[in-house]
Amino acid sequence: MKRLKLLWCVVALLFCTSCKDMLEPEIENNLDLESTTNNASYAQGLLLNGYNRIPTNSWSFNDVSTDDAVTNDKNNAYLKIATGQWTAINNPLSQWTNSRAAIQYLNLFFSVTDQVKWAVDQNINKMFNDRMKGEGYALRALFNFYLLQAHGGKGANGQLLGIPIVLQPEGLDADFNKPRATFDDCMAQIYRDLDMAEQLLPIDFEDIATDAQVPAKYAGVGKDNYNRVFGYYFRGRITARIAKAIRAKASLLAASPAFNPSAIAKWEKAANDAAAVIDLRGGLVNLNLNDIKWYDKDAGIDGLASGVNPSEILWRSDVGSGNDLERSNFPPTLFGSGRINPTQNLVNAFPMANGYPILENNSGFVAASPYDNRDPRLKLYILVNGGTSGTSGSVINTSANGTTNDALNKVETSTRTGYYMRKLLRQDVNLNPSSTTSQKHYNPRIRYTEIYLAYAEAANEAWGPLSNGTHAYSAYDVIKAIRKRAGVGVSNNDAYLESIKSDQVKMRALIRNERRLELCFEGFRFWDLRRWNANLNEVAQGISIIAPAYNSINVENRAYQNYMVYGPLPYSEILKYNNLVQNAGW
Repeated sequence: MKRLKLLWCVVALLFCTSCKDMLEPEIENNLDLESTTNNASYAQGLLLNGYNRIPTNSWSFNDVSTDDAVTNDKNNAYLKIATGQWTAINNPLSQWTNSRAAIQYLNLFFSVTDQVKWAVDQNINKMFNDRMKGEGYALRALFNFYLLQAHGGKGANGQLLGIPIVLQPEGLDADFNKPRATFDDCMAQIYRDLDMAEQLLPIDFEDIATDAQVPAKYAGVGKDNYNRVFGYYFRGRITARIAKAIRAKASLLAASPAFNPSAIAKWEKAANDAAAVIDLRGGLVNLNLNDIKWYDKDAGIDGLASGVNPSEILWRSDVGSGNDLERSNFPPTLFGSGRINPTQNLVNAFPMANGYPILENNSGFVAASPYDNRDPRLKLYILVNGGTSGTSGSVINTSANGTTNDALNKVETSTRTGYYMRKLLRQDVNLNPSSTTSQKHYNPRIRYTEIYLAYAEAANEAWGPLSNGTHAYSAYDVIKAIRKRAGVGVSNNDAYLESIKSDQVKMRALIRNERRLELCFEGFRFWDLRRWNANLNEVAQGISIIAPAYNSINVENRAYQNYMVYGPLPYSEILKYNNLVQNAGW
């Protein structure tokens, strides 16, 4: 009996304990903001959240909403906005949630960083704090740039507006009903943040060899301690060089016609900002042939050490191994889905190898053999009929009467334009289910070619094609170097470029075209057309080939309205906050 009573006591005790656990759960392992002062890893996590949200960490392929490409994926969000379904409710281009969340994390970081114990030694602690803050300022500037690009525009009264400027963390009791600042005020804040970043960060994260190389503001810490904070181990994080490049991107946006009706000073600033990056590199040097295929094994991607960049790349994501990009975009006979289909419009934009546009009298273009003697970038970036692809160099037939699934509109994964995307893809990936392989890839966050082209565009507008401002090179010099690198005009001293080098209008068209070619499929065309106030509704065309005839076909109409030069603010935000003004037309 005593044993029975004891057993019931144990059961009751267990029952009560279980009830207590159910009704009063243990405190979760969540750190509060105050915990960051003694937990440097947690504080740094706030900063790293910004890195994780950088939009160029992945490909968007919003090219399919422009005249450069279409897609065979009927559910593609960018296809839908290009064909009439872009609204303030349905906006796959929105940065409102992503970039504002990143800025919130960065502002939380700024609110605690001066109290964080980054290191025991006070001098090292200061260096860590300076470096982290420098990265934070540059990241906040970057995300404000993406917000302006996606949501800057004109209100109903015609005033050019940006986004609400938020410099403090927003708690539950914060005033979220903030008006939009002017576009120029937003740009000024971006520049202020970048000024701070450049003051706090080194040009690059590299080890120094002697104590004498320690910057004066950290005198006495010694090279070993300096390298501990600013050395090569931190390659890949934002530097002063990268901050300067972000400035160049932002000032080009601010100088562009959609945001700048006539101010030459803004073009001059954009040119000078781009030149500051170019000069750090030594000017128009080290433009190598492999730069135009930076994503390929020939450009050394397989041998890249941690944090090391090839000559073309200023800033990039980490290298990872995979084959998703090829699986999505290889043609069907190579076990791909053929998602991104370049247009005939884009194909026509590639000049002849002699540098002349295909419609110029001196081009030598032959309609019956349209891919012969063309700019070498054409067949490098676009898989044309008869081109080769894959590990075995398979010949791809995209003709309308082709017998394989690669043929025009043959099956759902076939090309709709007569072309497949070739750029970005590793041709040494094998998707055959019996012998599948993966290869290394990374995403460029900023390429040097982008900065060269930004300079050329801005310098041409500010000073004309041949004038240098205060720099050692002109817009003409940059374009000549880029075309020569690609193998364009090398046989005739680029006679076409020479014929237009004094004409600002023709040079503008050529610079914009070079930007279109060099940066195709990297997410630039959508934004470039809008900042230029260019035609958004050019019909996307393809080619129907039934040998020997090549016939252009209309593939997809665009359905943009004039006000869509500027993107909308989310409709849900407009409903919630009466101080938030929507861009006109939305």
